[in-house]
Amino acid sequence: MRGDVQLRPLDAALLSALLEAAVADADPEEVMPPVPGPPGWTDARREAFLRFHRGRAHGLAADPVETTYAVLLSGAPGADPEGRGVRVVGAARLCPVPPGGQEAEAGLWLGRSVRRTGVGEAAFRLLVEEARAAGRSGVVASTTPDNHGARRLLAALGARTAVTADAVEARLSLRPADGPGERA
Repeated sequence: MRGDVQLRPLDAALLSALLEAAVADADPEEVMPPVPGPPGWTDARREAFLRFHRGRAHGLAADPVETTYAVLLSGAPGADPEGRGVRVVGAARLCPVPPGGQEAEAGLWLGRSVRRTGVGEAAFRLLVEEARAAGRSGVVASTTPDNHGARRLLAALGARTAVTADAVEARLSLRPADGPGERA
């Protein structure tokens, strides 16, 4: 697994860097709910992106519904100018399901430039460890049937999956007695 990937809880400074990463390296539809208007990163979409995270994330929202993390890549080209040697390349989140429940829904998006490089696997494994550290009993995740990398990772972690024509729903137990899910 890559050792140059980190998760850091989203705060105001990281939110600005996350927006910059999204604008530079992802389509709006990949990283946020739809916003009416012309395609692309319009001013309205940029503001909606910020509003979305400010209204949901621990550390930013008055009534947070999820914990959001910036996915950071160390030593990467384009690392931040403040000399920390890292750059934001995506976001990961954990949202209790049902609200207040013991399981967490996991979500992850990455910029195009780091997809298929192992960053997603490393980030998802770190996200599972965050869920375990928070005392969650399991992680649920959704992907598409054609996302073979995500499906392989979920299988390697011991997740049980249900596949339909449109979606793959996965459930990963974090309880030690449940077997393979413990080796994340």
